[in-house]
Amino acid sequence: MPRDPVQQRQQIEDQIIEAAWAYYHDDLNQSEIAEKLGLSRATVVNYLSEARRREYIRISLNPDVFRERQISNELKEKFGLRECLVVPAGETADRTLSRVARAASDWLPTLLVPGDSLGVSWGETIFKVSQYAEPRTIPDLEIVQLVGSMTTPLGFAAETCSANLAQKFGANCINLHAPLLLEQAGLAEMLRAEPVIARQLDAVRNCNKVLFAAGSCNPDSHVVRCGLVSLDLLEAYKAKGARAVICGRFIDAEGNAIIGKMDSRMIGADIAQMKGKDTAILVSAGLDRVDPIMATIKAGITTHFVTCSATARAMLKM
Repeated sequence: MPRDPVQQRQQIEDQIIEAAWAYYHDDLNQSEIAEKLGLSRATVVNYLSEARRREYIRISLNPDVFRERQISNELKEKFGLRECLVVPAGETADRTLSRVARAASDWLPTLLVPGDSLGVSWGETIFKVSQYAEPRTIPDLEIVQLVGSMTTPLGFAAETCSANLAQKFGANCINLHAPLLLEQAGLAEMLRAEPVIARQLDAVRNCNKVLFAAGSCNPDSHVVRCGLVSLDLLEAYKAKGARAVICGRFIDAEGNAIIGKMDSRMIGADIAQMKGKDTAILVSAGLDRVDPIMATIKAGITTHFVTCSATARAMLKM
């Protein structure tokens, strides 16, 4: 007689929960769980994977372990940073980025307190941080979108980064309802004066903490791939000494802002507004990011830094 499909689904659900509990709380290995539940080891492996996919189980790293490593302390001392978190580099650039972003997402809630206003930048790194963040309510927290919006084929718009974190942390979200870049400087000036936009820009200026990444000035950089900057315009900024991109703004090797054709047409945080925050969390990794990271640190923006071991070693050798 065929089994009732509803009962069968419920039995599988019960086994997934039981397998997850036995593995993560009772410290049983997969073979022991298989014997206990009368299942094959392969089925147990699949059930544990399913438990992770459904977020029955959430695994986070203790950031203190990585902050207290020798290489983290060397970075702090050499570059005058308040705290550094260094994770092992992965086998590929994508794996490294995922590790760094996940570590940053685990660390971020410990750096926030009720009443904070966190400004959030945009880009692939920050998007991944917002994706990996675990739900955790932080009372009276405000998340502020630091840069205006723009259509991008890359799938991680600025408003998505800020909205994701606001949802994860139960925070009030202040989106910047204006394009990041306009065709005419006069139009950008008019938009900045609009009462709604002006209030949102006040929130950008007044946030006490920021989360951001250091972008490169390479032809495959985020600002080029998303269409913010053409290759010709990138070369024009590089001719002026550009070494890094912060919130769509260019800085030179010493961290000084480079004013170019775009700046008067942009709506969002500028370099001056990124400085002087209580906490400024830089999340960046990769050998192609070493120069941008160094420039960003020299700009005096960074207090906390999350990166990988390969990037940290390259920085310490410079």
